[in-house]
Amino acid sequence: MTESVRRDTSPEQRVTEWDGDHAHTGAADGEMPGVDPAELGDDDLIREMRSLHRTRLDTLRHATDSALANHLRRTAELETEYLARHPGREVDPHRLRDA
Repeated sequence: MTESVRRDTSPEQRVTEWDGDHAHTGAADGEMPGVDPAELGDDDLIREMRSLHRTRLDTLRHATDSALANHLRRTAELETEYLARHPGREVDPHRLRDA
């Protein structure tokens, strides 16, 4: 069995290319790849999130550290934009746990 996973840090902190603010991707102009989520329409935003969630496990298990860091960054950007647009989103009562 492999070494135990450190539980005191987030996945972003365990990825070597993550500096706590953004992933280092080597982009020549310093810009992060991908369209600014604020510029995406609702359908495009949902499509991008579906794509990331669909590829999540493979990225986590098999991608390079920089690809994983980029995936984490992009997921956070898109989900943050979604939550900003839908602060009162419908919560399924079946997903709630007893307090």
